[in-house]
Amino acid sequence: MSGEAAIRVRGLRVVRGGRRVLGGLDLEVAAGTVTGLIGPSGSGKTTLMRALVGVQVVAGGEVTVLGAPAGAPALREQVAYVTQSGSVYPDLTAEENVRYLARILRAGDGEVERVLALVDLLDHADRPVAKLSGGQRRRVALAGALLGRPRLLVLDEPTVGLDPLLRRDLWGLFTRLRDAGATLLVSTHVLDEAARCDAVLLLREGRLLGATTAEGLRRDTGTDDLDEAFVRLIEREQGRP
Repeated sequence: MSGEAAIRVRGLRVVRGGRRVLGGLDLEVAAGTVTGLIGPSGSGKTTLMRALVGVQVVAGGEVTVLGAPAGAPALREQVAYVTQSGSVYPDLTAEENVRYLARILRAGDGEVERVLALVDLLDHADRPVAKLSGGQRRRVALAGALLGRPRLLVLDEPTVGLDPLLRRDLWGLFTRLRDAGATLLVSTHVLDEAARCDAVLLLREGRLLGATTAEGLRRDTGTDDLDEAFVRLIEREQGRP
């Protein structure tokens, strides 16, 4: 694991509709790691990710990504972001979606086949996205994000709704991308997925409860059950025994 930080956040505040969504976050994500952003729905995970890729209006703080301010033009070809819904065109095939993005990015034709193979969609490349399952649609969006071999991948709930086999395969892909030099920030509300990450950031109600590892969380809370460990961490923050 590299000691260099791919992401540095200092004092990040986001307010929407008069409500504080993120309240002065400080955190780092080490380069060359798979880092899990863990927390329940509504904890601020998506808002944080949007701030990291430069599409979220912030009320204060600093966000540095790969040595540049978040959203800087220099980062456009180095950072890829996949939203929960996935940005795909339902009337195009899987291959047509990826090929369209490849032309925008000026990626070679070989890149299209490479990324479709990475997400195991070659057998479905000629099917309209509208006829694919929800999990397959998310993999089309992921394939598009992998074009050009970005240095940082920001993935918002990429495994939600997938069956256990597909989840396992995707996490295997994340590990291979890390081993090839990429940094991944992967959000999830499934605590068991923390065990697949090199590091975890635990978020609740816009606050960072901890930056640790799955093993560190188990050790610190005295339980092997990661769901229970998260509950104990919350209770400790609230001053409950």
